[in-house]
Amino acid sequence: MIEKKKGSGDTNLQPLEKISMTDRVENRLGEYFKSQGLVPGDPIPKEMEIAEALGVSRNVVREALSRFKMLGMIETRKRRGMVMAQPDILNSLERVLDPYILDSHARKEIFELRLVLEMGLAHLVFARIKEEQLSELEEIVQREINAKSVKERVQCDIDFHATLYKIAGNDILGRFQKLLLPVFDYELSYELKLKDKVSQGKVTHQGLYEILKTGTPEEFQSAMYEHLKPHFDTIA
Repeated sequence: MIEKKKGSGDTNLQPLEKISMTDRVENRLGEYFKSQGLVPGDPIPKEMEIAEALGVSRNVVREALSRFKMLGMIETRKRRGMVMAQPDILNSLERVLDPYILDSHARKEIFELRLVLEMGLAHLVFARIKEEQLSELEEIVQREINAKSVKERVQCDIDFHATLYKIAGNDILGRFQKLLLPVFDYELSYELKLKDKVSQGKVTHQGLYEILKTGTPEEFQSAMYEHLKPHFDTIA
């Protein structure tokens, strides 16, 4: 007999997890790929072999494999059949990072992610920056100084920070920043509607540029915090 908690009509039993046969096959295949140490280029068993080994239909196996194909984890090659592939880890994010389908909470958290990323750029930027990239930043700073409208200054802000990501020399980081740009733009536009201006920290882009020329990564990181502080101050 199942014992109940004293003073309660509830048992200690947890409800069974509802999981389809396709989900089960997907999970089992994921475990198999890991246990076998498969890497991009390695072949995987054929549909029929998988179906027979797991005791399920080929349709179920095909549906489970299609999920891995969607993630870019497997692909079909001529004369080789299905093999492990190098997944594009940002591919799925590209489909959903649209500020118009995200709620305000999600947009706020993505904006906070941007703050965290930019605080961590300092050492990569200092290690990889070239003279021509300093010139590029200087040109952006001059455009911002001469800007006649808020819209122009916002574009200079976007260009300056995008250039820092480019200087960092990390392709995944650079792509991720581009994915986040529409969310940044949305949040800045919203801020403009409320205040008719964009918040600015004590350290300007010109100040950041000067530190890049003569300062240290630690000084740059500290200055970046001051630059982004109005945004950090909104975190609650």
